Amino acid sequence: MTLTDTPGAAEALLQAYPVLAQLPAGWQDEVAGLPVLAVPAGTPLFSEHSPCQGFPLVLSGEVRVARGAPDGRSLELYRVPAGEVCIVSASCVFGAMRAADLLPAHGRAEQDTQLMLVPPAIFLRWCGNEAFRGFVLGVFANRLGDLIELAEAVAFQPLEQRLAAALLGRGATLRITHARLAEELGTAREIVTRLLKRYEAAGWVQLGRERIELIDAQALRRCAAGESH
Repeated sequence: MTLTDTPGAAEALLQAYPVLAQLPAGWQDEVAGLPVLAVPAGTPLFSEHSPCQGFPLVLSGEVRVARGAPDGRSLELYRVPAGEVCIVSASCVFGAMRAADLLPAHGRAEQDTQLMLVPPAIFLRWCGNEAFRGFVLGVFANRLGDLIELAEAVAFQPLEQRLAAALLGRGATLRITHARLAEELGTAREIVTRLLKRYEAAGWVQLGRERIELIDAQALRRCAAGESH
């Protein structure tokens, strides 16, 4: 993780977050001295049960937010691309979490990422502005819908349906490891490998080294919909 020079930081923030233009004059001065962090892909950004150090505003790249289990597995909750907000960080800033406002999830840079950590006091002051507050609450609403769908999938859908759905929408060839798929689905790599071999035996996919080719996308769609097992 490296620090970059801050000249032009306000302009970069405004490009990623146009709603900042509706803040009262002077917000640029509040961020003028804040560094922009250049974070390589795969870098941990925050960990579970740690205090919130600030509110991240993503200028480029993407942050993956997940919940971990004691056995080392994790379940992806959502991702934060440029121009969006992290609701886990926001909930801690708002004081919604107990245990001294400790973070309930962990985050890492999914791609090479640039972000600025805004101090909680500044973020709360910005939330006094109706437009900015509406933007943050709108993201909360969208994320809540996504998390409800995730909870429903984990609770009620067989893993083979969830895996089939995870393979779709990424193109005909996926450059991804079984371990990475397992991480996204919150399960063990061995289970994902077993299911993928079952798909391959059925003629749905062809497996290679860190590569999955979709042979029968229609069959995968039926499986994802619970119509075929």
